[in-house]
Amino acid sequence: MRHFTIHHDGVTIPVSRGGRGRLLVLGPGLNSTQADLHELAEPLRRDHDVVTFDLRGHGLASAAARYSFEAFLSDLVAVMAELERLEPGAAPVLVGYSLGADLAVHFASEHPGTVAGLVLIDGANPVPEPFITEALLPEFRAMWDDMATQQEAVRGTARQVLLNAQEMLDLNVEIDVVRSGIIERYRTIDRPIRMIMSNSMAGDSGEGHGPRLNQNWRAGIERLLREQPHIAVSWIEADHGLVFTHAREIAQIIRSTQGAAAQAGPSGTP
Repeated sequence: MRHFTIHHDGVTIPVSRGGRGRLLVLGPGLNSTQADLHELAEPLRRDHDVVTFDLRGHGLASAAARYSFEAFLSDLVAVMAELERLEPGAAPVLVGYSLGADLAVHFASEHPGTVAGLVLIDGANPVPEPFITEALLPEFRAMWDDMATQQEAVRGTARQVLLNAQEMLDLNVEIDVVRSGIIERYRTIDRPIRMIMSNSMAGDSGEGHGPRLNQNWRAGIERLLREQPHIAVSWIEADHGLVFTHAREIAQIIRSTQGAAAQAGPSGTP
């Protein structure tokens, strides 16, 4: 394993790299760190040169004066630029979980030809309805308050998230807006895309708002596939924490997908 840091936009981004094979960049979600993705990264390193990193305010990265979708996207851009500097022309497979998936789609659309393909894990979903509605706002606010309290147990470790409950809530509202227009981004990407999605993103209790949120999640993918039928989708019986509960299964899907892609041309076709 190799570790280095990237300094940009007033923040320090820690990066880890290890494994052998095709270069693969694994981006975390809004409430996760590269340490949290260890169980997914390790099996991928058997046949990939895996790069993981922390977004600003996460893990071992420094705190920032601002947290926004564009700021997090700039962190990914900085990581990709450093990899390009180290190995010019080595277009990596870009994998993102949750928010990381949205960042991956935006990066690929803004930097054509710089990635070999995308793997999007339970994110970047053009859902027809926003998740943060007025009716659900108190529930989400309470959830983020609880998460902020739980963060006290890991403060100062590689698993910490420095954002407070209000910042998390604001970012989720912003992500809703980003996803309302993300289908336009997909139209500009000519690389192979594999999506790995949870069947029960909001849980499987069948009570409360869960069923509606889960239907909205599936409807977003159905909408995307009607327009972009070449996108491959794998569904996993899990909630949004699938990257932690089903890491080995997800790794196997990624490895098999990239193994097939390696036998094809750069656009994913023989």
